[in-house]
Amino acid sequence: MDKQYDPEAGLDALAALQEPETTQGWRTTVDATAPGFDEWIVGAVFGGTYQRPGLSPRDRQLLNLGALAALGGVDPQLQGQIASSIRIGMSREEVAEAFVHLVAYVGLPRTMAALRALDTVSPNSTTA
Repeated sequence: MDKQYDPEAGLDALAALQEPETTQGWRTTVDATAPGFDEWIVGAVFGGTYQRPGLSPRDRQLLNLGALAALGGVDPQLQGQIASSIRIGMSREEVAEAFVHLVAYVGLPRTMAALRALDTVSPNSTTA
């Protein structure tokens, strides 16, 4: 892989993961607080890290869900990743089972919080 920073690929990845209004919402919020940081996120994270070989979009979403559930206190981000997981084809049952699997590793409180976050994402939703 030649590029670690590719804004065009980042925008393509975001289009697959999020509704346009979701992307625009967080980009506007981030840019208002830290001008230009949203561009770096698009180019480096979604245009770089997400473009690396070896993991499918589903695998990446499972990792995102597990990491955010383990962190705790990041409900907006977790809800967004749940919506993205559904958007790329995961079922709500698969997302719930991913959280249940984590209980032995992250504890019951974090698992319950993740399941509550799933409950806040409306059925068939692709936006948080």
